[in-house]
Amino acid sequence: MERILIIEDDDRIRHALRLMFEGEGFDVVSASSAEQGLAEFEQQTPSLAIIDLMLPGATGFEACAAIRSRSDIPVIIVSARDDTADVVQGLESGADDYVTKPFIPRELLARVRAHLRRRPNTNASFTVGAVRVSPDEGTVTAADGTPIHLTATEFRLIVELHNARGRVLSREHLLEHVWGYDYFGDGRLVDVHVRRLRTKVEPDPAEPVHVITVRGTGYKLIL
Repeated sequence: MERILIIEDDDRIRHALRLMFEGEGFDVVSASSAEQGLAEFEQQTPSLAIIDLMLPGATGFEACAAIRSRSDIPVIIVSARDDTADVVQGLESGADDYVTKPFIPRELLARVRAHLRRRPNTNASFTVGAVRVSPDEGTVTAADGTPIHLTATEFRLIVELHNARGRVLSREHLLEHVWGYDYFGDGRLVDVHVRRLRTKVEPDPAEPVHVITVRGTGYKLIL
């Protein structure tokens, strides 16, 4: 049974989400603060976390970053704050997805299921410059053998770009195939994850030579 961690200080929302996910067969652990949520994370080893940004004490940004520093489980931020700066900060703190309030509960459920079922396409290892990616093993290593940590979403992103064999993939394509077929999202998710990916596989992330932006179209991978 998949276990979901919900960090939400609104009692009504937290209770409603617990009822919905438990009714769908999930095991649910909930907390009303970042501190409590991180303690539950350490004890319960959830498969996915849903985090509100506006929390008493430590913020949702801090909770997300703390979880990401210890695990690559999918993290979905849920917040009434939908300014681009907040969305980008949430994603750059390590979140895989961002849902704005008010939201349709079934849409959130669909996103959770999409994140939990998505796995990289398995195929032979390939190199991106000096970085070696091994989808079958789920590993990424530098030229000297040092492991490079990619989140599950970043891993799916680089594998999807590689499988395109140099073709340009639109943001819509990447949202569909990396985040999930029933995903309703916005292109900022793709842009932020591409930036994060570049910091890990590019010699100089400010001047990318492998993960290339094709203006007005999308992204492609040059090996």
